[in-house]
Amino acid sequence: MTLPRHVLVVDLGYGDAGKGTIVDWLCATRPVNAVIRFNGGAQAAHNVVTPDGRHHTFAQFGSGTLHGVPTHLSRFMMIDPPALAAEAEHLAALGVPAPFELLTVDRQALLTTPWHRAANRRREAARGDDRHGSCGMGVGETAAFALAHPDLAVRAGDTESPATLARKLCGIRDALTAELGPLDAPPVADVADAFRWFGTAVRLVSSARHVLEGPCVFEGAQGVLLDEWRGWHPYTTWSTTTFDNAETLLAENGGDDALRLGVVRTYTTRHGAGPLVTEDPQLTAALPERHNAHGPWQGAWRAGHFDAVAHRYAVEVCGGVDALAVTHTDAADRHDLKMCLAYEQLDRIVPGERGDLAYQEKLTQILAAATPVYTGFGSVGEALGAPVMVTSHGPAYPDKTQLLGPW
Repeated sequence: MTLPRHVLVVDLGYGDAGKGTIVDWLCATRPVNAVIRFNGGAQAAHNVVTPDGRHHTFAQFGSGTLHGVPTHLSRFMMIDPPALAAEAEHLAALGVPAPFELLTVDRQALLTTPWHRAANRRREAARGDDRHGSCGMGVGETAAFALAHPDLAVRAGDTESPATLARKLCGIRDALTAELGPLDAPPVADVADAFRWFGTAVRLVSSARHVLEGPCVFEGAQGVLLDEWRGWHPYTTWSTTTFDNAETLLAENGGDDALRLGVVRTYTTRHGAGPLVTEDPQLTAALPERHNAHGPWQGAWRAGHFDAVAHRYAVEVCGGVDALAVTHTDAADRHDLKMCLAYEQLDRIVPGERGDLAYQEKLTQILAAATPVYTGFGSVGEALGAPVMVTSHGPAYPDKTQLLGPW
């Protein structure tokens, strides 16, 4: 049997299933050449706790950093340089000697600016009670602006040209303020200084080939049920959260074999607005999330029983998974968790054509009115039709139990 060389890690829910702690475990227990980030940006929040109690919320660095594993930020990332600097400072305080020396960044990766962040918050606030659940970090605004103004979108490689960088930053400021009015952001010169420093602190590259020479862990952000094309529109992220981007990077660089690992909790959670069919306020109160409190932009943390119907949909639109990682198994031991294997109205969510947002919006309406049908808590592997490779009963990597294979 030929073992997969790489591991692709995605969340089969709405995010927060524990991707960071699984990536941390992978990097602690086997040789890993690099962690490759392949979607999202500074809004990611992957919490890792070390056996000696140190804690870091990984946003842009890979979750193997505390083990000295390098990170590659691919061209699918949207990078916030000041937020990255703040994250590096915290990592240094935790004992990582030179965090930026562990980073390579694709020159084509988009950069999030303070005007993107301010515009994001302005639009979300204007939605009033109909907020989409944005994190308010400007990631979606960065993606949308790049589609509307490709000639002004700032990319990591632009930090190598002061003139190009200044022209684009002025263009972003002018375009967004013309549309939305004055925005809370620093002067262009200050932003340009910070971005040029970022360009010198990291190593800019033109592909992921240099890290794929050895085994890599591809770390996804958010969850498949938030996918820009497959999630419940409009309560989604402006990012492809399936395996697609990771597999594109592999195909561009030799197409090595990879294991597709889906992560779920023993219960289903959602942070912010949008359908959560199995939501149970009593479960939310019984299972508070230490690192995911009520967010000023994202809104409330919510918990519900294991929604196998939604997670099966995630598996299907991903094209299948080879194995599962099941986290928070300690919750199943301490609480009366249930499983939802069907809704009263349907037992399967039928995928539409990729990119058909009108269809995704209809699914949102259906799910908003769906009623869960519960059974007792059973086998997650049987419910999702895939073997469980690893379980987790605590935040640190020694709290994992590997059930299948060396990967």
